[in-house]
Amino acid sequence: MKALIKTVIILMGLALAFTSNAQRIKDAVDVAGVRTNQLIGYGLVVGLPGTGEQSPFTEQSFKTMLSNFGITMPANLKPKIKNVAAVAVHAELVAFKKVGQTIDITVSSMGSAQSLRGGTLLQTMLVGLDGKTYAVAQGSLVVSGLGAEGLDGSKVIVNTPTVGRISNGATVEREVKSPFGLGDYITFNLHRIDFTTAKNLADTINELIPGVARAIDAASVQVTAPRDINDRVSFLSVLENLEFEPASGSAKIIVNSRTGTIVIGSEVRLLAAAITHGGITVTINEVQEVTQPNAFAEGETIATNQSAVNVTQSDARMFVFQPGVTLETLVRAINEVGAGPGDVMAILEALDQAGAIRGELIII
Repeated sequence: MKALIKTVIILMGLALAFTSNAQRIKDAVDVAGVRTNQLIGYGLVVGLPGTGEQSPFTEQSFKTMLSNFGITMPANLKPKIKNVAAVAVHAELVAFKKVGQTIDITVSSMGSAQSLRGGTLLQTMLVGLDGKTYAVAQGSLVVSGLGAEGLDGSKVIVNTPTVGRISNGATVEREVKSPFGLGDYITFNLHRIDFTTAKNLADTINELIPGVARAIDAASVQVTAPRDINDRVSFLSVLENLEFEPASGSAKIIVNSRTGTIVIGSEVRLLAAAITHGGITVTINEVQEVTQPNAFAEGETIATNQSAVNVTQSDARMFVFQPGVTLETLVRAINEVGAGPGDVMAILEALDQAGAIRGELIII
């Protein structure tokens, strides 16, 4: 069995040289069971240069921390802790991270701390959705932002001084078990759900090993894989570097009305249509005139407003589309008209209402 698997892997490796210039499988799919896990924790940052906070929950956390070290504070004593800040700590535990390895963490202020620059995060437990501790975080923060405040209340803030990172700031204490080595199959989940893409992916794998892959829906392709974990890793290593041809996306035009961004998909087509584009410019000038009486007249100086309204109309242009016009022709015609982003949006909306667009117009 192992000899057969090795022979198949060699043949698959040789076949890579003959594939077309398409997308690699590893760039288009995720492997089922190989995923990240979010971790979160609550802790204290100390050592701040007076940029911390004096909030009730920070005081409570500070007292709890001291009690864990055997220090009891009087109940009526209110500590001054402007160098302490309560923070939320979050991280992502990637697949296959082992106990003792480290991960990056992000630390964010939860209260009114002005800055976390110069602070040190004390030992913080990071838990998963199941409430179990998977990592322990601690270390000195790197904060890219800064802030300064004057006595008159004026402020200058650069970036975000209340968020920092610690590279390799958490040590993994519990491993997340992965189902990667279980069962007889490996499942590829497509980043972009499409029936044609799923079929093309399965066909590409079956061209090398007939009958091992089958598309189970528009998002997933199931592949028969070796049970031995070493053979399975080698098998997947070759599969993920295979190249296949993803299907073209559906015809869409995306219009962002807030930023003026317009993206037109390559599959968009137009039916026969005629478009005219013209503009009317209205200019209003306000001129203030002063009426001054004669020197010996007992009159009053009166100020009056004179309005001059000018209306100019640019020459309207019309262009005609024949059925099946492509994206390139559409863009060229609109550029020749000289339409801006707002005008283009109006033209696209009018074309969509006229039923002349073969595609979906999405306005966000």
